[in-house]
Amino acid sequence: MSDGAPVLELRSLEKHFDTTSGITETIRNRLVGEGPKLVRAVDDLNLTLAENQVQGVIGESGCGKTTLLRTIIGLYDPTGGEMRFHGRPTSEFTKDEWKEFRRHVQIVFQDPFNSLDPKFSVRRTLAEPLEIHGIDYDRTDIEEMLESVGLTPASQYIQQFPNQLSGGEKQRVAIARALITEPDVILADEPASMLDVSTQAEILNLLNELTDEFGVSMVYISHDLSTVSYICDHINVMYLGRIVEKAPTRALLADPKHPYTQALIRSIPIPDPHYDREQATIGGEPGDPIDMPEGCRFKNRCPERMDVCDETPLDVAPDGDGDREVACHLYYDHEDRAGAEPKPAASDGGERP
Repeated sequence: MSDGAPVLELRSLEKHFDTTSGITETIRNRLVGEGPKLVRAVDDLNLTLAENQVQGVIGESGCGKTTLLRTIIGLYDPTGGEMRFHGRPTSEFTKDEWKEFRRHVQIVFQDPFNSLDPKFSVRRTLAEPLEIHGIDYDRTDIEEMLESVGLTPASQYIQQFPNQLSGGEKQRVAIARALITEPDVILADEPASMLDVSTQAEILNLLNELTDEFGVSMVYISHDLSTVSYICDHINVMYLGRIVEKAPTRALLADPKHPYTQALIRSIPIPDPHYDREQATIGGEPGDPIDMPEGCRFKNRCPERMDVCDETPLDVAPDGDGDREVACHLYYDHEDRAGAEPKPAASDGGERP
């Protein structure tokens, strides 16, 4: 591990899916000179996660958030780009090093009703990752972890099965399972979205407390900006596979730059029926993920659209603020930027189990 390096760093990460169906279509495409039809689910994405930091990724359904997490954890092989863990490229990892990586990077899935094995008791659920990674444990270790996630008294829960637990209790078990191996990073895939509102608040408070208590970093994804703003230090706004704006949470909420971010913030519900504000409207529909529009991917829905939006925008620091970036033509002088090109994506490989 490299001293002072980010815990996790993504450099121009890409994950594309080939939607070409069958050999007949493949042959036809070759005969007419067409390439494969690709869904660019994650495209030229950069993210840096520091120690004990919570980074949020926000965006509409289908923008690539879950694909991003599954690519980070290794469930999908990246199409391009580079991922570094404690400064070391994962492309250099051996099979054993990938196993060690997965001990230190754990994921909490969105659906607690399907993420737990119905045949495993709570004790068995928490013991499984410890045994896989060869970590010594006893019943006390498991009970202490259950107490840490609010399942008290632990003796009441340790022998129960998922069908005996509520949705909130299931998700607490899933969080305990992720923390039991003492990871450096938690990948949280909308962990509260399938729970009722009161239980959502409990899970969010729990995650806030646990990131401080255990000193872990977290990538938290959601379509709900209000929950992301509650738990995250830094927010990345994602649209059709790309990050269009990133900034510290307070700065982004107080002064959003990208038109898409502005619309998302105006959409946050305000619990006051007498509060009068501008209606949040985004015209049109998201672009076809198979046939991406050239240039800015938000241009067909953007109220600020210009002719130059047919070109891909660069990531720039608006107003010289080095702590935030926005990919929008509104925030730089195009004559000064003439000839500048986005950074090319490096290839990423590595042995996978």
